[in-house]
Amino acid sequence: MTDARYDVLGIGNAIFDILGHVHDDTLVENGLVKGSMRLVAADEIDAVDNLLTDSVRVSGGSAGNTIAGVASFGGKGAFIGKVAEDAFGEAYRSDMHHLGIEFRTPALKGGAPTASSVILVTPDGERTMNTFLGASQLLTIEDVDAELVDNAAITFLEGYLFDPAEAKEAFRVAAERANAAGRIAALTLSDAFCVERHRDDFHDWLKRGQIGLLFANKAEALSMFETDDLDAACRGLAEMVPHVVVTMSGDGARIIVNGETTDVPAVGTKVVDLTGAGDLFAGGYMFGMARSFGPADCARLGALAASEVISHFGARPQTTLAELAVDAGFSL
Repeated sequence: MTDARYDVLGIGNAIFDILGHVHDDTLVENGLVKGSMRLVAADEIDAVDNLLTDSVRVSGGSAGNTIAGVASFGGKGAFIGKVAEDAFGEAYRSDMHHLGIEFRTPALKGGAPTASSVILVTPDGERTMNTFLGASQLLTIEDVDAELVDNAAITFLEGYLFDPAEAKEAFRVAAERANAAGRIAALTLSDAFCVERHRDDFHDWLKRGQIGLLFANKAEALSMFETDDLDAACRGLAEMVPHVVVTMSGDGARIIVNGETTDVPAVGTKVVDLTGAGDLFAGGYMFGMARSFGPADCARLGALAASEVISHFGARPQTTLAELAVDAGFSL
């Protein structure tokens, strides 16, 4: 994949994150499902934000976090996502450019504000997300930059963006373009509740053979087949996609490439905030793929990135991942 100008192009919701600590009782009192992501209206964002006594505000969004991870490894990343012409939108664009990420999607003029997500982090590090999609859901086919897709080794699609119909169509166009250019189209299932909303559509799309790389966590894999049998769920995914990566939290990850399975252990670390763990794992894994590493080493890079991000508050690396990789014995 060394002929690609970009290692990974991410397409997803451009969301500005508001993170804060709460106790489990707060979730129960407000009827919130721990560990879930729910879509809310703008006024609900304010109500949830008011539950926090202190917070951290930073650019986020699943695919955006993934591309930030790629950049931290020293990879060349690009991003397609919709922000508005407002303070959060300007901050988001500035953050991406500061990381060296190509981000040139035109801002939305008028209408909905930049998307935001209030992320409630409980003492065990689990995060419960309350997301107002705002401008991010207004991504269209016209926003799919053909030049970026053609020149990215991997085009990474965020399952959360399946909610708006136009964005879903933009995904299909991007995947078709990546395939036509001889590149890899990758998809993350994003969240078990996301799978519940789009299970049939995900199945239909994966069966078409456009997706060459799939990321899922254990809960998402099980939800795809409405089963409690993880082995069966992994086999089911592998029948539809040639390269499947299933993360299993403390149990590591299972990779199935053309029918061959590799299990890789997790990297132990103190959990402060689980926000971004799966995003950063995907970033490390795809960076490794773009550097032609084998599945086990790709997973090791993913685990390294995930362990860094869960060791502190916030969903983006605070330590340069390239340095951690070199310290771990990788030659980048």
